[in-house]
Amino acid sequence: MQDLPIDIHTNKLMDWLVSRRHCEKNWQESVLKIREKINHAIQDMPEHPEIVKLLSGAHINYYHCLKIIEILKETEKDSKNLFGFYGSQRMKDWQEVVKMYVNKNVGLAEASQALVRNVNYEIPGIKKQIAKLEQAQTDCDKREQDYIRNAKSMRDQYDASCRQLGLQGHKLKTEILHLLDELPQVYAQVVEKAQALREPIAYYRAFVKFVNPSVADDQLLPTLHYFVENGDVTTYQWRYGEPPLRVEPPPAAVDPTDEAAGADDDQIDFGDDGGIDFGDSAEIDFGDDAAGGDAGGDIDWGGIEVEEGSEVPAQEPVDLTAVEVAGITVEHSGLEGGVARDTEALSLLDNPHTRTVIVNELMELETFLMQRAVEMSDSREDGMVSMSQMQGAPQSVQLQTADAVRVMQSETRQVLDSLRTVKLQHLFLVKSSPRYGRRETLC
Repeated sequence: MQDLPIDIHTNKLMDWLVSRRHCEKNWQESVLKIREKINHAIQDMPEHPEIVKLLSGAHINYYHCLKIIEILKETEKDSKNLFGFYGSQRMKDWQEVVKMYVNKNVGLAEASQALVRNVNYEIPGIKKQIAKLEQAQTDCDKREQDYIRNAKSMRDQYDASCRQLGLQGHKLKTEILHLLDELPQVYAQVVEKAQALREPIAYYRAFVKFVNPSVADDQLLPTLHYFVENGDVTTYQWRYGEPPLRVEPPPAAVDPTDEAAGADDDQIDFGDDGGIDFGDSAEIDFGDDAAGGDAGGDIDWGGIEVEEGSEVPAQEPVDLTAVEVAGITVEHSGLEGGVARDTEALSLLDNPHTRTVIVNELMELETFLMQRAVEMSDSREDGMVSMSQMQGAPQSVQLQTADAVRVMQSETRQVLDSLRTVKLQHLFLVKSSPRYGRRETLC
């Protein structure tokens, strides 16, 4: 009968122990004395990993004290006397604590209280925490899948962008820099396509001059007309009307020959020692004797002596257009033989300003041709420009048909589209913008 289990409700466990006289009602007073004894015994403990682990808990109960005594049997075995008693004060203190727990089953009452607290509060709290962590884990798994899908989507977009720009995507920096080598070929193709715009530009000019004779030719697509007639020349030649004697292009935003371009842009290279080399000394050389009166301080008149009564022979006029004195070339007056620097050294398509003007004038020409084709196709009598109004127009305007104007519009659209491709816009930004070039080459 003693081995048969007894089912006791958790909330009634403490009452059952008190009612069966296993514990006393005032057992908590005894626990307070035991706590004081434990706090005193903890002050003197041996260095042992198991004891450190036991004492690291927030609450020491009866079962912890039993484990501490088992450990002290190993650490305090040298203090054991002839009769088997321990002379160590540590052992005596903890044995006293265990006796106080055993007396009147204080340890049983404390354990039952801990059991009730764990069942009613700790276990439900742990279950809630487990459920919360499981939900967090589920959310993390969903996020992981979302991130994987987003990463795949970004990779697909990256591959699509690389294909659009003609890149393989393996060495992006090098490939982007090498794309700049294709710009001259692309410019040549644009210039070749632009040759077909001679007739549309002439038609536009003739029509506008007929409608408004006061408009000057230099106000009708001047940049586009110059580009079609002369090609992709320098901005200097477009601005001044003559080619430069020498071209000094501005430094490129990104050097295509530099494999490590953009890696050290944040640092300025001052040389090996970071100083300016003034030579052997920081003094300025004024000649052999800067303090003397005859060494460089006077003007050399060439040693010409003129006797009294003699006449100075007439000198031939000096041609200053080709005279070179001490390495200085005296040019013609005006702009002939000038030097193209900075933006003037760029071609019309390389220069962002002139390129924008060309694109705008292409859009103007295309819009005109589109509207003109609609007007010529309109059979209504109230059209914007009737046939009777065009009787006095030049032959080049009257002989054009709606189909011919649509062909002109298509040719203009081809040139415009060739200048507005994604790849070409990307190359324009890489070449002209240092900040954009560094950002792209550092990808």
